[in-house]
Amino acid sequence: MEKNLFRYTWTHTRLQQLWVLFIVLASMVPYYLSFDLPKLIVNGPIQGRGFETPDATQTYLPISFNLPGIGPVNLFGGITVDRFSSLVLLCGIFLLLVVVNGGFKFYINTYKGRLGERMLRRIRFDLVDRVLRFPPSQFKRLKPSEIATMVKDEVEPLGGFIGDAFVQPALLGGQAMTALVFILVQDLWLGLIAAGIVAVQLLIIPKMRKRLIRLGRERQLTARELSGRIGEISEGIAAIHTHDTSNYERAEISARLGRIFRIRYDLYQWKFLVKFLNNFLAQVTPFLFYIIGGYLVIRGSMDVGQLVAVIAAYKDLPGPLKDLIDWDQIRQDVAVKYAQVHEQFDVEGVLAPRLQLMDANPVHEPGQALSAVNVSLIDDSGARLLERTSLTINPGESIAVVGSSGAGGEALAEAFARLVWPASGKIMVGDKEIADLAESLTGRRISYASFDSYLFQGSLYDNLTYGLKHAPYRPRQYAEKDAAGRAWEVAEARKSGNPDFDIQSDWIDYAAVNIEGPEQLLGAILPVLDGVLLAGDILELGLRSTTNGTRHPGISGRIVEVRKAFRARLELENMGALVVPFEFGAYNPEATVSENLLFGAASGSVLALNVLAADPYLRSVLASSGLDEPLYTMGLEIASNVVELFQDLPPDHPFFQQLDLMTAEEIPQYQSLLQKLQGRAFASVSEDDRTKMTTLSFGYVEPLHRFGLLDAELMARIVAARAIYREQLPAGLSDRFEPYDPDQFNSAANLMDNVLFGRIGHRQADAGERVRAIVREILHELNLFPDVISVGLEFGVGVGGKRLTASQRQKLNLARALLKRPEFLILNKPLSALDQQSQRQITVNVLDWAKAIDPKPGIFWVLANPVHAPLFDRVVVFDKGMMTGDGNYDTLLAKNSALKALVS
Repeated sequence: MEKNLFRYTWTHTRLQQLWVLFIVLASMVPYYLSFDLPKLIVNGPIQGRGFETPDATQTYLPISFNLPGIGPVNLFGGITVDRFSSLVLLCGIFLLLVVVNGGFKFYINTYKGRLGERMLRRIRFDLVDRVLRFPPSQFKRLKPSEIATMVKDEVEPLGGFIGDAFVQPALLGGQAMTALVFILVQDLWLGLIAAGIVAVQLLIIPKMRKRLIRLGRERQLTARELSGRIGEISEGIAAIHTHDTSNYERAEISARLGRIFRIRYDLYQWKFLVKFLNNFLAQVTPFLFYIIGGYLVIRGSMDVGQLVAVIAAYKDLPGPLKDLIDWDQIRQDVAVKYAQVHEQFDVEGVLAPRLQLMDANPVHEPGQALSAVNVSLIDDSGARLLERTSLTINPGESIAVVGSSGAGGEALAEAFARLVWPASGKIMVGDKEIADLAESLTGRRISYASFDSYLFQGSLYDNLTYGLKHAPYRPRQYAEKDAAGRAWEVAEARKSGNPDFDIQSDWIDYAAVNIEGPEQLLGAILPVLDGVLLAGDILELGLRSTTNGTRHPGISGRIVEVRKAFRARLELENMGALVVPFEFGAYNPEATVSENLLFGAASGSVLALNVLAADPYLRSVLASSGLDEPLYTMGLEIASNVVELFQDLPPDHPFFQQLDLMTAEEIPQYQSLLQKLQGRAFASVSEDDRTKMTTLSFGYVEPLHRFGLLDAELMARIVAARAIYREQLPAGLSDRFEPYDPDQFNSAANLMDNVLFGRIGHRQADAGERVRAIVREILHELNLFPDVISVGLEFGVGVGGKRLTASQRQKLNLARALLKRPEFLILNKPLSALDQQSQRQITVNVLDWAKAIDPKPGIFWVLANPVHAPLFDRVVVFDKGMMTGDGNYDTLLAKNSALKALVS
């Protein structure tokens, strides 16, 4: 990594810098002329020099020259004008020079801005590229949030400076020198005064700003540390809550913020002191010009035009000079920033770029073995994790690794996966050392899954197919209107030193799973999901998800068929009472009051239960149908019953797990509200209090809550209000609300609700599980199981997969490793979060899967439970960093004491 920022900039922008420097040089000509022109205007047409008589004229802009042997050559005789016309002409030229100088500045600023942004893009990419090539041990020293802060924030000033690195001193220095030379030409003494003040500013101000640079460096380091600490708090929030250390963290953060405040306050004080001194020196010079220049004009040593021109020229001198001093401060500041970033990213052992070159060609070389040859591993503290171990994994062979935690098997698995590097010895694939192989080979031929592998934010499908995304195998075909935009993206990427890979292309390697295209991918995914017992989980996620006819026409177009088959199955097996169907003219006692009132599903939160009672249109419907007061009264009764039953229970009481009408924290609020509303007429209650009480009634289900608040008359009135609500639904709600229709798919409801078209009875034991079992059977019978799985695969896993359970994350991680059909499968306790029965079933499934595919992979499985070891061809035993046994399970069990102890 280049250590010097200027050298880095010059290396990548040499031609562009030379071009813009040429433009800067050319801009000095009109810039100088703009200083000289005011003198001509004041001395000429304004004061009348050259126009002593009324009919006097002057000739401007003649073009003539002498050629040796030829004599004078006149190309243009010039423009002859009188006094007033001369004033108009010179003022017009002055205006033209203003436009020309402004045009030069616009072009230069735009060009250097684009240049700086390209270089910022290049720097950020280079840093991320190095992160991707860091040795594994580096990530144990650097916090992820600190890396992100350096890439995102700390190099941000570099982009602005790189555009100015060579151009700004040339431009500002050229402008300052042009103004200074002009002043010297007009009067030597005034020029020397200006030069003296400039020299003082250039000598004193940069020295004073060294303290600013030091304080700025401290501010940057403390801010980076703060970012890292906040990242730690976010990642360790569970431990903080568990150990009651939130106030300790507050104190620690407060101390860090106090240190940052002290640094920033000191920085501001010194910064404004420097600014005060700089401004004072800048204002002293005009004072000297006025008094000395005025004296010279009075003496006749200088004319008024010269003095005006000198003052005008000096007006443009402090600006470039100040900006030049600021540029020097920024130069030192960004040099420090770049040095700090360089220090963090220029680490030893970075992978060579050739090891990560893209290769879309197939890389399978069956028949080779994966082996460890005298491998020793140590951790960051120097402790030995593994001592001189040799082991070979043959193709098609399954090896179980057993041992206590930290015995050495886990470390060897990480070495096979290239996640740790041997302190001595080698990991070999065939006759080649794994460290010399490109990741396009190792990343496809070797799969690794452990108990803590990371899931990326995105869908289940994205994470499942992540191991197949090696190259843009199927380039995206752009329409003519989009092709120009893509061409611009490619051109800019190349100018910025970034790869021009198209992220919109299809990156999945279908050949790796022996299929031809995306249409067959789900068929390859389903057996893997079944093998790791994840299909049922994803099916449940799919049934709880919403979709539409555009995304999944298969399931949405046949949902009515599934619905009818489900109803027929219930009737056939005399289980009709399990689900009470929706009927437009009847009240569904198993549904909530709000569901019966709306008789439909809403997308988004516009009609969510917690805001439904505040909806103006619904309030108008309730008022017109006379339901507003009865539902308010029902809410009062619900609040009274709940408060009476639960007010004396602690918030963590198990009964609260069954209470869905209000939370334990809300009980005191409703208790106070009941006291406030006791004995008050409905008409005198505020809208806010009405809304709170009515909201309680909306979630009421008689068979579930059993307060006896719904009679036949009230249910009939709710059904009548249902028709009113649907008939007059305003346009703002109609496009977000979809009424129930027994013959239509409801895209606002989830798939399970679409199938049931009703509500599961609360009086039936295990009704939910029985219903789900029937739905699964029907989906299989109608060949719609894959369609629902595809809906479930769109479920977002959240940050780090935290929307999934620990067991689901491990299953998904194992499925990802299996899907790409590697030649070697390295599994490092991948199922430790599962119960023993599930671990055994998945282990059997994976071993059967490995025997059924071709070529058969070699498996190295570090077991969380040694009782599964008999399922494997070989068993390897580790104890205290040493391999103490290797062979058949029964043979080892008879003679290996470590294995006996583990099994017992």
